[in-house]
Amino acid sequence: MRFKPIKPKKVSSQIADQIRESILAGDFSPGDKLPPERELAEMFGVSRPSVREALNILSSAGLVLSYQGGGTVVQSLVDPNQGNSLSELIRSQQERALEVIEVRKCMESWTAFFAAQRALPEDLRRMEEIVTSMENNLAGHLSSEDLDANLHIVIARATHNIVWLHLMQSIFDAMKEFQRGVWRAVYLTQEDRSLLYRHHAAIVAAIRTKNAEGAREAMMHHLTFAEQRSTAYVALKGS
Repeated sequence: MRFKPIKPKKVSSQIADQIRESILAGDFSPGDKLPPERELAEMFGVSRPSVREALNILSSAGLVLSYQGGGTVVQSLVDPNQGNSLSELIRSQQERALEVIEVRKCMESWTAFFAAQRALPEDLRRMEEIVTSMENNLAGHLSSEDLDANLHIVIARATHNIVWLHLMQSIFDAMKEFQRGVWRAVYLTQEDRSLLYRHHAAIVAAIRTKNAEGAREAMMHHLTFAEQRSTAYVALKGS
């Protein structure tokens, strides 16, 4: 039997492995910036050239993209150009957004299902914080547009399935402009916003109690309502 000699692993490879594991664990979402090289060097107790080499390894693997003077950004595991193309399509043909919502109904009902089975205490804490902020905004007659989108991403992260998270992030990035229009043109009354709050609170309550089927149904109910309001928005824009 012939054995191969053991080779010590380069420091930069060890750094790259740890950052890769953190990205794949969902600690960073697509579009998030990694800490600056100086901070990473301090965290790992290594030199900046070792960190720079590690980032080059991750960049070659398509996990991050470094910008001169702009830091290092986590890339989506799905086609990074797909979101931009989809965004442009929705901008030029807004009815296509309704097709995206149809896909979201299928995807997100199951992300809620799996989140109910897998959410960790820190995931639940994030969800509760968002729902509490929504409640405060409701009392103060403020919009929860950004909180709404953030909650859906946090639920996707709670599946602890990196593909769910990256797919969801790409879709939300593409839908951002459309969703902003819906919020500002259709969800105008306090009753509308109260209903949205109750939808989200019900989803989180089901996830908290590990009621996977209840979470799936609550998410489907919410997105069916969102689909109806988005249809009204498209009709309003087309008139």
